[in-house]
Amino acid sequence: MGAECALEPYVYIKRWTSLGERNRISAGTVLGTDPLDKAFTGERSYLRIGNGNRIREHFTISRGTAPESATEIGDENYIMTSGHIAHNCRVGNRTVIASCALLAGYVEVEDQAFISGGVAVHQYSRIGRLAMIAGMTRVNSDVPPFFLYAGGYVAAKGLNVVGLRRAGYQASDVAVLKRAYRILYRSGLKLAEALQRIETEIPTPETLHLVSFIRRSERGICRE
Repeated sequence: MGAECALEPYVYIKRWTSLGERNRISAGTVLGTDPLDKAFTGERSYLRIGNGNRIREHFTISRGTAPESATEIGDENYIMTSGHIAHNCRVGNRTVIASCALLAGYVEVEDQAFISGGVAVHQYSRIGRLAMIAGMTRVNSDVPPFFLYAGGYVAAKGLNVVGLRRAGYQASDVAVLKRAYRILYRSGLKLAEALQRIETEIPTPETLHLVSFIRRSERGICRE
């Protein structure tokens, strides 16, 4: 445990868990639980938490399942109450994970994503950078970065305009991502053709990250 961490009453930090500096952990939280996975056989695995995270009351985070594997939480995340991050998840930096959100095993969450209350994320799903998931959404496929998602079954609903502005993106940046959204979801092109068009016509760091994220998808991306 690094310097300047603060633990409220009834916080449990279990074996093979490490925390960086300036983490604030609220009452009733349990870090480093054995994974909720029938394949787990008791060998050593890890939970690694970075710096400056705020984890609120009654949240649980598990270690990895396979021997020597890890669940990893980055820096400056705000994780609210009464939810769970399962074994082998990877959460980036400066995300918000709201109350009662549930992340199943092997989920990946990129930097600055916003996961609203009551969201359930299926195992192996990936949530892109600065994506926003509306409350009570069931995420059962990959959700590309920079966009807004909602629905009982996750569906794209446009750009995460508020999140982009808060992150310092200018109107010109938002306009480029809006064009990428239209090409991806409304052009009628096949996915490979849409990605090629985005890559060729509007090659910015954000759109190239969007294209790379989708090309690495194994579960497939959600639709509009």
